[in-house]
Amino acid sequence: MIERSHLAIIREVDRQGSLTAAADTLCLTQSALSHAMRKLEQLLDTPLWRREGRRLQLTPAGQQMLTLANRLLPQFEHAEAQIAQMAKGLRGELRIGMECHPCYQWLLTVVSPFLAAWPDVDVDVKQAFQFGGIAALFNHDIDLLVTPDPLYKPGLRFTPVFDYEQVLVLPAEHRLADSPWLSAKQVDSEVLFSYPVDIERLDVFSEFFLPAACSPRKHKTVETTDIMLQMVAAGRGIAALPDWLVAEYARRLPIRAVRMGKHGVKKQIFLGMREVDAEQSYLGAFVEMAAESESA
Repeated sequence: MIERSHLAIIREVDRQGSLTAAADTLCLTQSALSHAMRKLEQLLDTPLWRREGRRLQLTPAGQQMLTLANRLLPQFEHAEAQIAQMAKGLRGELRIGMECHPCYQWLLTVVSPFLAAWPDVDVDVKQAFQFGGIAALFNHDIDLLVTPDPLYKPGLRFTPVFDYEQVLVLPAEHRLADSPWLSAKQVDSEVLFSYPVDIERLDVFSEFFLPAACSPRKHKTVETTDIMLQMVAAGRGIAALPDWLVAEYARRLPIRAVRMGKHGVKKQIFLGMREVDAEQSYLGAFVEMAAESESA
């Protein structure tokens, strides 16, 4: 089996021109270096170099090994340098999963200053895990999960980063659009638009319709916020979204936000991470910046 040490020897012999100089550079005895390469030649059943005067000359097989060494060894060395920096919290990649569909705009307000403060840490947002973020955390597919519905399981930590209110969204011309708040029974004849999430995870059902023992006339799922609110503005139905997001869209669409119930539905956005990563300094910095930020 070709090992990394074999590649290092081949590279140094080519650089230094002799076994003695290569052994010195690699902090090996010449006999140990020669023994290692003889075993590799026996394994490959071909010589890797030949002597031409006092200098060693690589054979075609040796040249192939050198090409491999020059391609792989820098990658090993770069990865080791990165890992060493990661161990000190100086470099890494922050992979963020989203379970909060409308939170992308808010996330951008955190990512921008974070990238400026941590130039050696890259950020990637994983939309593929918007419906299975907890599993993605456990499987190490993501490092942080943005979610309004934390599931407190052993090995995970959730930190609240901002508060908001879930509100009903009605067309501006709807007969109930100017109401200070609405009961579930007042809108149970409406079509309700929501993201494609299990009903038990939708606050509009668990905290609004179900306690009132009723349900909307029809429930339709829409994947994108823009299309959902265009449908509401066109009078096709109603939705339930964070107040700060509705306020942003209300600047350009004829929609209104109305409180769900007399006391409203208060919510929080959480950032979840694995407990074992809690000491990673750039993760902690991101959570702090998120907690200090304001919603979109």
